[in-house]
Amino acid sequence: MKTFIESVIKKLFKWMGVFHNEKIIYFESFHGTQYSDNPRAIYEWMVDNCPEYTLVWGVSKGYEKPFHCEKVSYVSRFSLKWFLTMPRAKAWVINTRTPLWLAKSKKTTYIQTWHGTPLKKIGRDISEVNIPGYTKESYDQSFSEESTRWDYLVSPNPYATSIFKRAFDYSGSVLEVGYPRNDLLVKVKKSPALKKELVDKQQLPPNKRFILYAPTWRETEKREYGKYAFTTPFPFEKLVRETEKDVVLLVRMHYLVAQNFDFEAYGEKIINVSTGYDMSELLAVSDLLITDYSSCLFDFAITERPMLFFIPDQEEYEKEMRGFYFPMEDTTPGELVATTDNVLKAILKWQQDPESLKTSHYELFKDKFTGIEKNEAAKKVAEAICE
Repeated sequence: MKTFIESVIKKLFKWMGVFHNEKIIYFESFHGTQYSDNPRAIYEWMVDNCPEYTLVWGVSKGYEKPFHCEKVSYVSRFSLKWFLTMPRAKAWVINTRTPLWLAKSKKTTYIQTWHGTPLKKIGRDISEVNIPGYTKESYDQSFSEESTRWDYLVSPNPYATSIFKRAFDYSGSVLEVGYPRNDLLVKVKKSPALKKELVDKQQLPPNKRFILYAPTWRETEKREYGKYAFTTPFPFEKLVRETEKDVVLLVRMHYLVAQNFDFEAYGEKIINVSTGYDMSELLAVSDLLITDYSSCLFDFAITERPMLFFIPDQEEYEKEMRGFYFPMEDTTPGELVATTDNVLKAILKWQQDPESLKTSHYELFKDKFTGIEKNEAAKKVAEAICE
């Protein structure tokens, strides 16, 4: 039945693609579940600078709230309006892979923005695939087939460009312009007053020091309906008890993680920001980032604020899951800790001296991975769309 439906959709897309519309630009972030990331930054630049285009988002059912709040035009994925919009668009601006049965017209420009500088191995570079439904061969093939549809691939730095080309088996045009989502971080660094505006916009408590805890997902965790469990321990209760009154923890789970965390018992001391918040805005307001292998660590370096890496499963992750492109110990710009006690000790140390968590690698790291971020990425990608 699934194969039949996919076949029907593919035929509908091909047919609707004949009725191409040069004024429609279609946006999608994380399979229609978010108003966020690089597509959002490009969209917002185009809203201000390209009034001649009709800008439309594809949104999955149940994820409409941020689009209503921001008054963003959208169509529900797999609805009639969606079938009349996406296949006819002048361009698709998307940050994840899309099913091959969403047939793209030759007249449509597919802008693949992707969603991060890779630390952990991606695509065809992964030596052992643990994702249900895939073998190593079929996983590699899926990337090769998908990347042939991309007209442009956005890259944040030369390091990422090299990996993307190999890992995605991509030989097309690369827009190595920085990440559009990072334009905001460049602006906040130049204008600290913007940070307070973003705190107010996100309805976060004022006059606080924010710690953002943003771990990634694990392929070996239990999986249901395309989502993964998250079982890494974290000292939530001790952090609430032992940190100063003005310290607030923001918890941001990866979009592939299933749990809905309930922190109501902690009041404003812990806030779940997994949904309904833009990650770039969260990075912009955070005073300390705690992560593990998430690509947000590269973006956060723009702010020049401290980071902490909580990696209790580093050896397992490196050897049994994905592996890394470089040794974390030799490159990452913050302390690496493996136990919940050491997480807490590092946070308490940061309270007294924020700079104490930075390693000697910080400046080199920032220059290598964020050196081309100039608050011009969204503009340059939009120009490629409109040419």
